[in-house]
Amino acid sequence: MTETLRFDTAEECRAAGFAYHLTPAEVWERQKASGIYLPEAFAQDGFIHATNGLYPLLEVANLFYQGDGREYRVLVLSVPKVNSDVRYDDDNRIYPHIYGPLNASAVVGELLTRRGDDGAFLGFE
Repeated sequence: MTETLRFDTAEECRAAGFAYHLTPAEVWERQKASGIYLPEAFAQDGFIHATNGLYPLLEVANLFYQGDGREYRVLVLSVPKVNSDVRYDDDNRIYPHIYGPLNASAVVGELLTRRGDDGAFLGFE
């Protein structure tokens, strides 16, 4: 993974036109060849959660997914390449939501997750 796809803060990530999406590796692997990706919670949530910046993503990962022992992957998204509507529903513009399926062509990279023995997410590489 090249360093040019790693943006720690929301501001620098947003300015570069990127966002991150955390997903169980098996879910992404099962769908990516089809060209369309939908996360497990899409039917319930109505959108795909994304994050600007790796620091906020680390917080989200530990808040919501620490107890899920599956291998996770971070999808690096080029926001201009996303075919579905992308909106910010938060005032700080840290968490873009993708209202529709994610076209796999918008995924321009993947990062692996590092986790502790307790399941805590330690970082992304």
